[in-house]
Amino acid sequence: MSELETRTTAKITRRIMPFLIGLFIVAFIDRVNVGFAKLEMANDLGFDSEIFGFGAGVFFFGYFLFEIPGSYLVEVWSARKWLARIIFTWGLVCVLTGFIQSAEQFYAARFFLGLAEAGFFPGVIVYLSHWFRYQDRAKAVAMFMTAVPVANIIASPISGYILGLNWFGVEGWRWIFILEGVPAVVLGVVTVFYLTDRPKDAAWLTEDEKAWITEELEKERAVRRREKRRSFLSALADRRVILLTLTYFFAVTAVYGFNFWLPTIIKGFGYSNFETSLIASVPYIAGLALMLFVGWSSDRSGERKWHTALPLAAASVGLFLGAMYSSSPVFAISLFCVACAGIYGYLPAFWATPGLFLTEAAAAVSIGFINSVGNLGGFFGPYIVGYLDKQTGSFYFGIVYLSVSALVAAILAIATSHTSKKALVET
Repeated sequence: MSELETRTTAKITRRIMPFLIGLFIVAFIDRVNVGFAKLEMANDLGFDSEIFGFGAGVFFFGYFLFEIPGSYLVEVWSARKWLARIIFTWGLVCVLTGFIQSAEQFYAARFFLGLAEAGFFPGVIVYLSHWFRYQDRAKAVAMFMTAVPVANIIASPISGYILGLNWFGVEGWRWIFILEGVPAVVLGVVTVFYLTDRPKDAAWLTEDEKAWITEELEKERAVRRREKRRSFLSALADRRVILLTLTYFFAVTAVYGFNFWLPTIIKGFGYSNFETSLIASVPYIAGLALMLFVGWSSDRSGERKWHTALPLAAASVGLFLGAMYSSSPVFAISLFCVACAGIYGYLPAFWATPGLFLTEAAAAVSIGFINSVGNLGGFFGPYIVGYLDKQTGSFYFGIVYLSVSALVAAILAIATSHTSKKALVET
């Protein structure tokens, strides 16, 4: 590795990754804080498990609508302007969620939150391809995705503390939405001035650094163009894109069914709200550790398929055994740590995969498609867990359902045919 390569990659990483991670932490907190608000909100507003599950999940129908155009705009227009719009509007909607009074308003707030946030995640994945070479991309994605478990680690105790507040006669669960929505509004403005769309526009890179990374990325794009130029429709019809979409759908079903209901499940063991918030952060530490390891290991070996499938299989086992031993809180929570490690550990290798066989606008549209359709699983996971809890009076069957979803995702990941790192880099 040359001195120029080392210097440029390090400078790009230091400049953009902490900021993007910070944005995603705020985004994910605003997406899942409803799980903690539910501990008091459900009683105050008279929501049963099915109402909460539907409201938590309806976010993903709004999210579905703008994912593809959002990721496409990042490729052909301006990443910083589009991401800034997304961040500002989702923060505003999150704040307004603190003022809901009925189930219908809850559904509307969650739907519009999804609509506002749509395009952020796939947009960032496309944005990273403007700055990082293939051989560095899984590590970059892993760094970015650490925001998900970190958000849960941070949000759990903070939300638990805010839940106990009663400022100006306003319930703590309302303050969760208000106080945790404000940072996004502020960061939306900051993003316009801080992010840079592409290396050629980066005043913070020297001319030789700009030339090196631009040339490296162009070589990569040229290889993929020679292999096969893809139209939008042909890319979406690619067997690998379809399998990745299905893999993500079943994985996301498990992820959000777990995320939204974990605080309620833990509180059911007899803990207080604040104790619940502290305990709920523990599984995400395991998720963070495995995510970083998988990103490093996948880039080191160039292998993606098994680095995606094996964590999902581990998640399935952890969820199933957690349901089986739910009568033992300590053992069940330990197994949920295994599950959480799996449902986050697969992400770096998974999101590095589309760039193996797609380029430029086709890659942007395909990533948006995978994320938008796949994220519909975020509706089914929370809703079906809530529905089964209402019908049976137990979370057992809902957790088993999430376990089966993770197992199906693992099988689909194995069925996906991946191009090797060697073929892409050396062609």
